This record gives sequence, C-alpha cells and structure tokens, in this order.
Amino acid sequence: MRKHFDIAPNSPTTAVDALAEASGLPKQRIKDAMAKGACWWTQKGKQVRLRKAKRELKAGTRVQLFYDDQVLARKPESPALLEDKSRYSVWYKPHGLLSQGSQWGDHCSLLRLAEVELNRPCFLIHRLDADAAGLMLIAHDGKAAAALSQCFSGRTMTKVYLARVQGILHADNLLIDAPVEHKEALSRVTTQSTETSSDSGNDTSLVQVQIETGRKHQIRRHLSGIGHPIVGDRLYGQATGGTLQLLAVSLSFDCPVTRKPVSLRLPDHLNSLAD
Repeated sequence: MRKHFDIAPNSPTTAVDALAEASGLPKQRIKDAMAKGACWWTQKGKQVRLRKAKRELKAGTRVQLFYDDQVLARKPESPALLEDKSRYSVWYKPHGLLSQGSQWGDHCSLLRLAEVELNRPCFLIHRLDADAAGLMLIAHDGKAAAALSQCFSGRTMTKVYLARVQGILHADNLLIDAPVEHKEALSRVTTQSTETSSDSGNDTSLVQVQIETGRKHQIRRHLSGIGHPIVGDRLYGQATGGTLQLLAVSLSFDCPVTRKPVSLRLPDHLNSLAD
C-alpha cells in the first residue's frame, strides 16, 4: 500500500487523530510512520518531518503523510561510528543503507540513525550510493556542514575507493576524463590485483579509484564506460545479483574546522574488498 494524504483539519486536533480520520489507518500504524519520518508539516516556513503523534494542530494546519508499508517495514543495517570529532563525526555506512531519507521515511538512512545514536543535530555533508559502502562524514552544526561540503565539492580533498570490476583490467593511474550529465568528471584508476577463473567470463580485477570530481554514479559510469563494470552493479553492469562491490576507503583533507590535516581510512575489519 502506497498512499499520500494531504490534509488541513477544520478544527484544532492532534496530528494522529487528524491523519487517522483522513486515512482510515489504525493510529498505531500512523504513529509508527510518523516516528520513521513519513509525516511532514510546515514549521517556520520550512517543510520538516513531524514525528510527534500527539502534536496539537491549529485549524487549517497542513499535514502530509507519505505512507508506504513496504518502505516502513524495511529493517536498516546498523552503521558504525568510527570517530566523534565534536563538530562532525566519521561513520561506516553499510551496503543498502541510504545516506538520507526520502519523503516516505528516513529510518533506513545514515543521517537519521546518526541523529538517534548521538542525540545531536545532524547535517549531510556528502552522499554515497545506497548500494555502496564505506566512509561518510556527518556534521553537527550548520557552519561545519557548509565548510566541509565546500571541501567535498572542490578538489582539495582526496577521495579514494576500492572496486571489484568484471574482467582483467591492467591500469596504472589511468585517467578517465568523461563528462557525467554534461559536467566534467575525472577519475584515476590503478589495478591492485586480478583474479582469473576457469570461466573467463568470471575474471575480475580489484582497482583503486581516486576521484577528482564527485558526479552522480561517477565511478560506476566511468568503469562501465571502459568495459569493466563493477561487480554487482545492476544499473551499469550485468544483472548478476549480489552486493555492489564498491567501497569508500579513505578521505584526506585540510579540515576547515580544526585547520589541521586529516587522514581517515576505513578499518581493515570493515574493508570487505581487501586482499
């Protein structure tokens, strides 16, 4: 069941009562959906999530519920807090976990899970594909978020990934300069190891990719574009099933918060692609 309810009650009431009357859904389901970030209202001129079921609504207050029972039934895999640096924190995002939620809920997103675990404001600095895994940073105040986002959008940050690709690829700092959605996109690829199989169709290579820009699906598009799609890539490779073999393993930058150089690397026990 996937339905959108958009209401503005004529008289004062609570959010859960208004939504129950409009939707016909049991109040317990509505409370669960609200707790998982599927309900929205306008606060101080901004559309924000409304999580408190008993919130008193004035007459005419607009409330929206984006109800999808399949989305709400999903169980997120837990991320790992690697380091708390006060104004931002460093996390391991597992495969399948969203960076941030959608209008249909945020309980399966790193941003929300970090907010719950730390009980502090959380701001998204950058994104990592839901199918990918690895290092992510979460900011805890607006100024830190803006400063760190600027680092990610420029070329002062070194971002390194590991990917297992289909076929035997021999590359030594291979530059891929291929626009993504009409924007400049640069990736550098170096082979770490290769694995041959009795069936040549199952040969693979482990490559390191350093990106100088951060376009949507840049690494996936670039590797597929040279004939070596990432194993498990349903969008740009062969639909072979399994997990997308793409991992964000290191970040290095001059921290705009502390004014000191920072070098972050994914711990070995979380590196599923390490030889």
